[in-house]
Amino acid sequence: MSRTRLAFALSFALALASGAVFAQDHEDIDKVNGSITAESGQTYGDLSTVNGSIRIESNARTGDAETVNGSIQAADNISTGGLTTVNGSIRVGTQARIADGLETVNGSIFVDRGGDVAKGVETVNGAIGLVDTDLGEGIETVNGDITVGVGSHVHGGIHVEKPGPSWISMHKPKVPRIIIGPNAQVDGPMVFEREVVLYVHSTAKVGSIRGATAIPFSTDKAPEAQ
Repeated sequence: MSRTRLAFALSFALALASGAVFAQDHEDIDKVNGSITAESGQTYGDLSTVNGSIRIESNARTGDAETVNGSIQAADNISTGGLTTVNGSIRVGTQARIADGLETVNGSIFVDRGGDVAKGVETVNGAIGLVDTDLGEGIETVNGDITVGVGSHVHGGIHVEKPGPSWISMHKPKVPRIIIGPNAQVDGPMVFEREVVLYVHSTAKVGSIRGATAIPFSTDKAPEAQ
């Protein structure tokens, strides 16, 4: 993964901005300090800030949205490019159209029903959840739980990386839970380089599995963690 390089490049590029630019339709918004709101029903270019959150209201259209220290909240029926943050979560409402991928380092990612994401989803330290969502590429994480929820389709595989030597914990590391839910589908291999607990619903379709043994379940929800 190139998250460290991405974070540095994003921080450096945004720090060059001398201030906020008020966006009319199709214009970019660049800030160093402050949040950004893409208003409902309006059209924007790229949205970027260093220290602030980004909110994309319902039926808004934007280019890429990027922040370093802040969350990204996208409402229902939005259309956007890639969504990227370093320290913050990404939450996307229903019927979203995302022309690139979703990426965060320290934060969770959730896409609600009817989502269409052209590329993949990546976190380092954060959970990933999809509900009835079509994902054009794969899922990658190091320390996060993953839920490929009911009716979701991941066209790439799933890759849970082994933590690097710089990742040190004073306690026993948390074991990620990987859930492939009812009528979900994961194309491509699922590769686990560290210990995980993997649950696969009886109606789900998955490819090859390496590094874990699937625990089947047939209830609406996976068993609770022990």
